[in-house]
Amino acid sequence: MLERIEHDDVLELRMARPPVNALSPDFVHALLGAITQAPVDGARAIVLSGQPGMYSAGLDVPALLALDETGMREFWKHFFGLIGAIACSPIPVAAAITGHSPAGGAVLALYCDYRVMADGEFRIGLNEVQVGLPLPAIIHATLVRQLGPRQAERLSVPGLLIDPREARQIGLVDELVPVDGVAAKARDWCAQLLKLPPGAMSSTRDLARADLVDLFDRLGEGDYRRMTEAWFGAETQATLKALVERLKKK
Repeated sequence: MLERIEHDDVLELRMARPPVNALSPDFVHALLGAITQAPVDGARAIVLSGQPGMYSAGLDVPALLALDETGMREFWKHFFGLIGAIACSPIPVAAAITGHSPAGGAVLALYCDYRVMADGEFRIGLNEVQVGLPLPAIIHATLVRQLGPRQAERLSVPGLLIDPREARQIGLVDELVPVDGVAAKARDWCAQLLKLPPGAMSSTRDLARADLVDLFDRLGEGDYRRMTEAWFGAETQATLKALVERLKKK
C-alpha cells in the first residue's frame, strides 16, 4: 500500500493502494505509522506522493460503511491522528499531488508544508458536502487559514472541485508542473529548505505552524463523537450508499 523511497535526507512515501489510493482503516494506519516513524529513522523531510493521474480519491466509503459506531469512531481518531501527524510533524512534509485529489486526498495535501500539483485535466477540492458529509470544523479552520474566509466558503459549502490552475491561483496549491515531474519538484523543494541553517529554519517553521498544532491540541472525544453521529445520520448514510451504488455501475 505504501512505497518508501529514500532520496538522501528526504523520504518519499508513495501511496500505492490501487485503484485510487482510497483511505481505508488499514491504509490510514500505515500512513500514520510511516509519517511518525520517518524522523525517528533519520529523515529530515518527507514527500507524500501518489500514482500518475491519482493522488488519493479520499475515504474508502465502501469499507467504512461496513463499520459500526465504535469502529467508525476509532477510524476518525486514526484519520485525524494522521493529518495531525502531518500538520505537527517535526520535519517538513511536501505533497506531490500527482493527479486527482478530492475530499480526503485534498485534506492530506492541505496539512503539508508545501503542495506541488500536476498540471492537467485533474480536480482537487473538499467535496464532502456533495457526498453527504459536513466538513469537520478543524478542516474548515485549516482551509480558512490557507485560503481566507471567502474562498474557503466558496469551495466548502457547495463542495467544489477545481482544476489545478484555479487551485494555484487561489493558493490551494503552491506550484504546478507536468505530472511526471511532480515528485521530483516536491523533493527539490525539500532539498532547498534543508540547505538553510537548520536551527533557524526549524524554529521559524515551528512558529509559523503553531496555530495548526493548537487546532489539534484542542481536538477531543467530543469532536470524534460529533463526526461519528454525522456519519450515521440518515441523510449522510443515504447519500453515501447511493454513491457506492453509482460506483458499482461504472
